[in-house]
Amino acid sequence: MRVLLTGHQGYLGTVMAPVLAAAGHEVTGLDSGLFAECVLGPPPPDPEGLRLDLRDVPAEALNGFDAVIHLAALSNDPLGSLAPELTYDINYHASVRLARLAKDAGVRRFLYASTCSVYGASGGDDLLDEDAPLRPVTPYAESKVRVEDELSELADADFTPVFLRNATAFGFSPRLRADIVLNNLVGHAHLTGQVKVLSDGTPWRPLVHAADIADAFLATLTAPREAVHAKAFNVGGEQNNLRVSEIAEHVVEAVPGSELVVTGETGADPRSYRVSFERIRAALPGFQARWTVKAGAVELAAAYRSHGLTDADFRRRFTRLAWLAGRQEAGTVSEDLRT
Repeated sequence: MRVLLTGHQGYLGTVMAPVLAAAGHEVTGLDSGLFAECVLGPPPPDPEGLRLDLRDVPAEALNGFDAVIHLAALSNDPLGSLAPELTYDINYHASVRLARLAKDAGVRRFLYASTCSVYGASGGDDLLDEDAPLRPVTPYAESKVRVEDELSELADADFTPVFLRNATAFGFSPRLRADIVLNNLVGHAHLTGQVKVLSDGTPWRPLVHAADIADAFLATLTAPREAVHAKAFNVGGEQNNLRVSEIAEHVVEAVPGSELVVTGETGADPRSYRVSFERIRAALPGFQARWTVKAGAVELAAAYRSHGLTDADFRRRFTRLAWLAGRQEAGTVSEDLRT
């Protein structure tokens, strides 16, 4: 298939592009380049790509593709809360526009990277399936809910949107993100010897490795239409439904000599939810999340050591807010995040 992969120079896209290519698909990237330089280790090989802001994609850019995999977004909660209007412009309005352009161009399948954070303040310890009430608590999660709603209305016999609600990602990518929970905790442990938890450690989080996300999208790309048409799927595995304190304990094991410090200074996080992944396993028999949080912590610690992660890069290059602030100060990114 000819596949347009948006956000191919992001944390997930850098992992996903070679997985798609290895399966025989012809991949074209589309990325604004905001985070193209956020590389730890050797520069990754990127597919041929279009350097475009998502808000500026012309209609003709969608011609000739069989499928779109849409990853591009302002992709964390602190960034979304800092600039909610940009989050809605990019994550919501531009995403819906892209889907409409794709449908008009004859693209038959549109895989949308949503998030399990749409369940937000669910309360309780029950496993949530895809029919659970959506209670987003951040502009980022709210934008995902809105896109899912509008893409559902576009679905018809010729256009199949699918909503893959990724659990919180973890694991090594050549374009690292240090501002997601496991990657962050392992980085602090590696650099300071402390595994610092700022909340009270009780919130539940579902986690999934970046490689497992890539495998889920690959399986969805070629799944029978009736198995995935206009459906939402939680992406991950129940073994990685963990409390933040449990995640931190795995980090202590992965980084010898580190110690756990639970400060509790931010109190109880309202984002707490456990998720069921039964639907994706039933619809995609070939998919199974392979990576555990424990194995991911070991992988990250080894990568940080081998690639010489520094404190400066950890805090600036691989933290989305700090990186964008630095680029704005340098004049390479405008206030509305155009390059």
